[in-house]
Amino acid sequence: MEEIPKARALFIAGFGPIVVEREASRALYSRAFGIPFKEEKDGYLHTERLKGANTFALWPLPQAAQSCFGTDSWPRDVPIPQAWIEFDVENVAAATAELESQGYRMLVRNRNEPWGQVVSRFIGPEGLLVGITFTPAMREEK
Repeated sequence: MEEIPKARALFIAGFGPIVVEREASRALYSRAFGIPFKEEKDGYLHTERLKGANTFALWPLPQAAQSCFGTDSWPRDVPIPQAWIEFDVENVAAATAELESQGYRMLVRNRNEPWGQVVSRFIGPEGLLVGITFTPAMREEK
């Protein structure tokens, strides 16, 4: 009989970047992505209204580099991300154009992946690798 560890993860209870440039992060997540945050007196921004993660993955840096740059090496002139997050949107091309108009530099623009996902990626103000995606497999009725 297999023993279940006492610290077994049941679901992702929360995720978010640790921010240094608060207003730059707020501009991206609240204004650009329209995430409705509640603000506490100490400046802590949070929401319980955004649906949870469909995937939690340990993504090796060489694979992320391959996805963004077509090589196993991360370029020296781009900050190495400490984590990744993807937001599914209705229209990746429109969201990409809007984010670019706000000054975000895309590493990948509107790429069609072999598994059907469309993705654009950029580095957020806190060093996260941020993806804007359309993932048909996650939208299908189960």
